[in-house]
Amino acid sequence: MTASPAQGEAHERVRAAASARGLEIEIRERPAARSLPEAAALLGLQPADIVKTLVVKRSDDSYLFALVPGGRAISWPKLRTVVGVNRLRLPEPELALAATGYERGTIVPIGSTTDWPIYADESIIGRRVAMGAGAHGYSLFVDADALIRAYDATVADISVPEGARG
Repeated sequence: MTASPAQGEAHERVRAAASARGLEIEIRERPAARSLPEAAALLGLQPADIVKTLVVKRSDDSYLFALVPGGRAISWPKLRTVVGVNRLRLPEPELALAATGYERGTIVPIGSTTDWPIYADESIIGRRVAMGAGAHGYSLFVDADALIRAYDATVADISVPEGARG
């Protein structure tokens, strides 16, 4: 699989942003996956080792990133409390792309066109995790604690098991 110009541009943006913050990353090519559990299996990981970067829209049209491990989902009440707002929502795919420069399924806070605030679920502390790499067919590996430090992320309990309410 040869990287397209768009993939190469995304990887360069990710690498440059990581380097600027002293963050060590590894970008690995992987076969396409139809689900997070399938992606985990392809990478030889547990689903919790893959962190989803979710772009969340505030009512003032600004955004934030929520980092949530596989097998878990955003707890909207918890996230609203930590952020200190009454309304948050997932934006449409075209708004997420405009806010980050990345398509859904590839989003990573590293190299985003805007450095939106990051809220990381406390369960990723102490782990080496995989996440989007800015282009389809690739995964980025990073030490979660180093990512949190490099971006001064807020760490809190912001998730619930997938399928749970709240």
